Amino acid sequence: MNIVYIIFGIAMVLWGAGKLTDGATAMASRMQVPPMVIGLTVVAMGTSMPEFFVSLVSALKGTGNLAAGNVVGSNIFNATLIVGATALVAPMAIAKSTVTKDIPFAVLASVLLVLLGLDGNISRMDAALLFAVFIAFMVCTVRSARKGGGNMEDVKEMPVWRAATFFLLGLACLIVGSNLFVDGATKVASLLGVSDAVIGLTVVAGGTSLPELATSIVAARKGQCAIAMGNVIGSNVTNILMIIGITGIISPMEISGISWIDLTVMLVSMALLWMFSFTKYTVARWEGALIVAMFACYMSWLVIHAV
Repeated sequence: MNIVYIIFGIAMVLWGAGKLTDGATAMASRMQVPPMVIGLTVVAMGTSMPEFFVSLVSALKGTGNLAAGNVVGSNIFNATLIVGATALVAPMAIAKSTVTKDIPFAVLASVLLVLLGLDGNISRMDAALLFAVFIAFMVCTVRSARKGGGNMEDVKEMPVWRAATFFLLGLACLIVGSNLFVDGATKVASLLGVSDAVIGLTVVAGGTSLPELATSIVAARKGQCAIAMGNVIGSNVTNILMIIGITGIISPMEISGISWIDLTVMLVSMALLWMFSFTKYTVARWEGALIVAMFACYMSWLVIHAV
């Protein structure tokens, strides 16, 4: 039954995130918010909603290691499996601004999380600092996009009542699904004798990273590699700065279950991605294969260590 809860919970979370994003986007459009700003805020954070609600519910239920493991694990999934699998589908061209600004900022966010977590805790002060940096990042991103005149795809119009219904229904599914998912994952961890952190780094992180994986692969197949890479980098920044920030402000977290191996893999994966980005501003298929192999080795180490 716990496995059923996990599967049903993740299905509700993923479906709810889509509906909440659709509703919020439509309402923002009706309030005359520019499509570009909608894309950089509502849509960009939409794929991170599963991580956010799962981490928030985990922290509120006293399983901070699960929340922290979810974020660290999701970032590893994003920078290794998702980028690697996407590059295998189609070599990923990367915008120069992403290499010089966005990826370095994602690396900086990872380093900041490691430094703040040296004492094994994320206090409210630590979380407030992370969230403040996130606000600064969003402000700079929106201003930069306005100067660059970037284009965003048209927002799908819908009646106000439908947009509001989608938003509320998506929010309800996120809350209920997150509760089911966290309860099931925590009990499975207990039954298997593994820590909440390991479950967060594997099952929970993999499940909540599905939106990013689907979005990136579809974008790559359509030749929109910039969207795929932007989705990964934006998600990693959001996971650390917004999710840990808001969650930690509401409920300070212990992250003692996250090992130095986990944090090192998170940092190395982002640094490796940054290094590969300098090779003709493209992540080639062989580089994608190398990143996927790194992910496989890390997952194998986690499983062996857990057993």
